[in-house]
Amino acid sequence: MITIEQARKAALALPETVERFHFHLPGFWIGKKIFATIHADKNYVMVKLSPVDQSVFCAYDKEVIFPVPGGWGRYGATFINLKKVRKSMFLDALATAWKTAATGAIKKKYADKIK
Repeated sequence: MITIEQARKAALALPETVERFHFHLPGFWIGKKIFATIHADKNYVMVKLSPVDQSVFCAYDKEVIFPVPGGWGRYGATFINLKKVRKSMFLDALATAWKTAATGAIKKKYADKIK
């Protein structure tokens, strides 16, 4: 299990990440692109993955990681149930979302730090 505060700290630990609201939700941004939001009411984090990465993560267990219902889910928006996810899987999905949103120059700059 991951707490909301642990999820926030993990997101902010990624290079050049800033936290600001996305509508009414805490969001995490790299440059002008959002890569995650916290849904504290559900104990979920939404990460923005490529459709291919989404299919890989969602293949694990649909109760742990699953597409956001509706249109956003078809474009890679993926919920992670913080009550059920292993820490290593959460960190991997979060880093993957960060890499999806980061520009080529930023990814290159931190290539040795983000696996």
